[in-house]
Amino acid sequence: MAENDETKQHTEADVPAGESAPATTAIPVEPAGESVIAQRSSLPMRRASTMPDLSRFDDTEPAKGAGVTGPAAAATAEQSDPEPASDSVGDSPAPRSSVSDQPESSSSATSGTVDDPAPDTAALSARPSEEEAKRRAAERDEAFTSKPVMARVFQVLIAGFFPIMLLAAAIRAVTSPLFLWVEYHRPGFPADSFGFSTDDRMTYGSYTVDYILNWASPRYLGELVNSDGDQLFLDSEVGHMLDVKVVLVISFAVALAMFVFTIAACWYLARTYPGGVRRGLFAGALTTLILMIALTVTAILGWQTFFTQVHALFFADGTWTFRADDTLIRLFPAQFWMDAAITVAALVLIVTVVTLVLTWPTKGRRDRSRLAGEAAQQRRLDSLAL
Repeated sequence: MAENDETKQHTEADVPAGESAPATTAIPVEPAGESVIAQRSSLPMRRASTMPDLSRFDDTEPAKGAGVTGPAAAATAEQSDPEPASDSVGDSPAPRSSVSDQPESSSSATSGTVDDPAPDTAALSARPSEEEAKRRAAERDEAFTSKPVMARVFQVLIAGFFPIMLLAAAIRAVTSPLFLWVEYHRPGFPADSFGFSTDDRMTYGSYTVDYILNWASPRYLGELVNSDGDQLFLDSEVGHMLDVKVVLVISFAVALAMFVFTIAACWYLARTYPGGVRRGLFAGALTTLILMIALTVTAILGWQTFFTQVHALFFADGTWTFRADDTLIRLFPAQFWMDAAITVAALVLIVTVVTLVLTWPTKGRRDRSRLAGEAAQQRRLDSLAL
């Protein structure tokens, strides 16, 4: 009681004259820890704010409650009010409560999003000028309407391969037992002055033709003997027939490879460039016709010169000349080679003329090719638009 009286007297002495002391001036002095706890419990409860604390980023603090209404304004005003001063001189001020429960990283992220300038998307929405759009459209149309590069290459190759393939096929038709039989039995064919009958010629000639087309060794001809038991072909004759065999095998193999490539090229042109097959075959047939006319005129004007030049082109000098009584000359006289050349030329000319007739660029064929090309271009455009 004495302690309380001393506290009361001390408080009344601190009050200025003419003023009445408040009713709560007599607060017992307690230890510092207990005083803070008692003061905290006496403060009013405040609601936690969900608004981010942006005061760190603004130099000027906005007016209290400006632009905020309702409960948020009350919470902001309550947060901004200063805490009541302690009535006791010795009391410690109460600590301030946290303004926001959100971490600073969230506030920084929010403020960074607000302060960042808007990205520049004007370049994404920029449209090309009208002239540029027209130029691109013209280039696209030209690319679709122009002939593909591969189509041009394939047409040129077909035109170049056509004469070689046709000539090889005609030579293969002549190099056969059928042509041999027709030639030996046709009226007017010269007889052998050294004693070979037609049957002998047919038998020995068939061995020669078979050797050219098979894979047998030179013994196939070198070990043949005549009715007297003598060797039928000399070693020089066997050697020349081996050279002929090598040349023909290589020629037929090259022609076969060209034929396979031509089939593949025709399939490609038929799918990608309508009318390309017809144009390639027409150009090849026209080229073949010109070449055959030139070769035929050359052979008619000088057969012996023509025959010599053809052999000199493929065989070495001295390996293809023989005496009149040698077996090769008796089986295949000059008339045989003339008839063979005429047959080859006739076969080539017949196939060439038929090809020209079937591929001649008439108006109807050109129109059909044009319509088919336009339809193919439209299909490609539709496939790109999907």
